[in-house]
Amino acid sequence: MGDRGSAAVIHHFQIKRIYDPPSKSDGLRVLADRLWPRGVSKAAAQIDLWAKELTPSNDLRKWLHEDPERYDDFVPRYQAELMDRRAQVDEFLMQYGCPVMTLLTATKEPSRGHLPVLQAYLEQRIAQS
Repeated sequence: MGDRGSAAVIHHFQIKRIYDPPSKSDGLRVLADRLWPRGVSKAAAQIDLWAKELTPSNDLRKWLHEDPERYDDFVPRYQAELMDRRAQVDEFLMQYGCPVMTLLTATKEPSRGHLPVLQAYLEQRIAQS
């Protein structure tokens, strides 16, 4: 679906729910959830990549799921996890760079999930490269 190249080519990230219909403007479609979304077949998902390695650890994911009001405390914890995985993140960006990358999630409220944190971190890593 999406073009692959170097991280330098990525200039736009967007976030969508996996349940939203795919669009030609999605570019590279990356599922960035640790668990496969319920009720979605692999064919219907139309993803290019499942990037579990970029998602919050299972413990952190469960911790936030138990109490969504912890979101403000979740953000720096997830940022720390991403910083610990900086080499993996950079490798991901180099391997899967494309003009548009759509980060997909099953989260009901993507704006209060991990994807805005991931998007900001990916943008930061690109700016620093």
